[in-house]
Amino acid sequence: METPSPPSLNLRAVLTETRRIINAHSRHFLALSVVFLLPISFSSTVYPTLHNLLISDHPLITSQKFFTSSDSAPPPLLTNPPPLSLSALGSITYSVFHGFYGRPVKLLSAVNSVRLSFFPLLGTVIACQLIFMLIAVVAGLFLFLFIGVFEMIGLEMELSSPYFVGLFIVVAIITLVVLLYLQVNWTLAGVVSVVEPRWGFGALRRSADLMRGMRGVGLWLMVFFGVCSGVLGLCSSVSYEWRSRDGLRNVVMIVLCSMGVMVVLLYHAAANTVLYMYCKAVNGELALEIAEEFASEYVSLPFDDGKVPHVVSVAYVG
Repeated sequence: METPSPPSLNLRAVLTETRRIINAHSRHFLALSVVFLLPISFSSTVYPTLHNLLISDHPLITSQKFFTSSDSAPPPLLTNPPPLSLSALGSITYSVFHGFYGRPVKLLSAVNSVRLSFFPLLGTVIACQLIFMLIAVVAGLFLFLFIGVFEMIGLEMELSSPYFVGLFIVVAIITLVVLLYLQVNWTLAGVVSVVEPRWGFGALRRSADLMRGMRGVGLWLMVFFGVCSGVLGLCSSVSYEWRSRDGLRNVVMIVLCSMGVMVVLLYHAAANTVLYMYCKAVNGELALEIAEEFASEYVSLPFDDGKVPHVVSVAYVG
């Protein structure tokens, strides 16, 4: 009898398992989303609308469009407060991690986990941003030195010259490719900071090791949620153009966009945790952990009432 091969680990598999875990603990994740994600999604949605309304309804502000563009992005600290973002990431990752193993998922435990994961997550974010800034500085220095070399040999290169523009485009593309490659490799850094005793540069290295052989899935995951976020952001920004004097329409648009952003943020954080588990399975680490987890007793996966039990099995092919 032929042994069935395990399902391929791709974007669909990650999203399917993510949906299963979230649906199995729907009330739990709804509570976490309302506490941590709804303020983020609401602020990021309502800010562009209020900004456009203020500009259109106040002539003094409208006259300043020449100096300040009405389409400028909102301040990051306003639309994406770091404490809330890190708390949301920590609590959701903790919940999905334990839900994957079939352990009880409790709201109080998830909220309490923020206290332990907040500073490791913060240190990892700072380490990541430092490297990104260093790469940007190196790219800028390269352009500066290149122009300096041209001036030393008696050649002048104006900023508007096609040579400089072409060089700038090449350097920008190379920089973006490097940043994208690093971002894919560090997809799991946040998860590592929550579930493992690693943070900062150690979490970045651990994530890069786990992503070997799974970078394609990580890239598609990033593209998928990036497109979803972009579509919701576009809907939020253009909703002002569709507004009517009846404020109910504006309220409905803001609520719908806010809920959409909240769902995308929830699924993105949860999907990264599921991808982490799959990467451990590919690396042969998960099978041993599951064997240790359920070695002494059979555990029925705890789901909400009325849900059909689902058995998680991980197959590893050497």
